Amino acid sequence: MNVSQYIASLQPLLATLAAADFHQVEAILLRAREEGRTVFIIGNGGSAATASHFANDLNKGAAVIGQRRFRALALTDNVPLITAWANDTRYEQIFVEQMANFIHPGDVLIAISGSGNSPNIIAAVEWARREGAVTIGLTGGSGGRLRALVDCCLLAPADRMEQIEDMHLMLAHAICVSIRNRITGKTLIAARES
Repeated sequence: MNVSQYIASLQPLLATLAAADFHQVEAILLRAREEGRTVFIIGNGGSAATASHFANDLNKGAAVIGQRRFRALALTDNVPLITAWANDTRYEQIFVEQMANFIHPGDVLIAISGSGNSPNIIAAVEWARREGAVTIGLTGGSGGRLRALVDCCLLAPADRMEQIEDMHLMLAHAICVSIRNRITGKTLIAARES
C-alpha cells in the first residue's frame, strides 16, 4: 500500500462514523465544563499521544475568552509517576492510581484503546465507573471489552492500528472544534442564517 492508497482507504471508514455518538460525547464534555468537572484522558503508545493532544485541545483549543474553561488532564504525561506506580504495583494500575488522587463523582474519563482490550485501560474504566465518573471510550475494530464498559463509545471501524489512531486524532480535533463553535455560539448563528 502506498501513501495515496493509504489515504484513500480512510475515506470510506470516515463515512461510517456515527454522528449521534459525536453529539453524545459533546454533551458529556460540555456538561463537565459547565459543572467544573475534571476530564481525565488515558491511552497507551500512539493512544497516549492522542490523549495528550486531546487534553491540549480541550484546555487551549476549546478555550474561549471570558467563558468557563475545560479542566482536562492527560494521565499519560507524568512519566515519573507512571513509572513509579508501574514499578511499585503493576502496569495495569498506572491510571487508576493517578485518578485516585483527584477523581470526584461526575468527572469524566476518556479512555483511548485501539484494541479496546488494554488491561490498564479496562482497569481504569471499571474503577472510574465505581467512583461515579462518566466514561467515554475511543476504540477500533469491534471495540473489544472497552465498548461495552463505557457510557458512550466512539468506534473507529478499522482493523489497522494506524487507521484507528488516525481516526481517533481526527475525532478529537472535530469534537474540540465543534465544542468551541458551540461555546462561541457560531452554531446558533449559522442555524439562524440558514
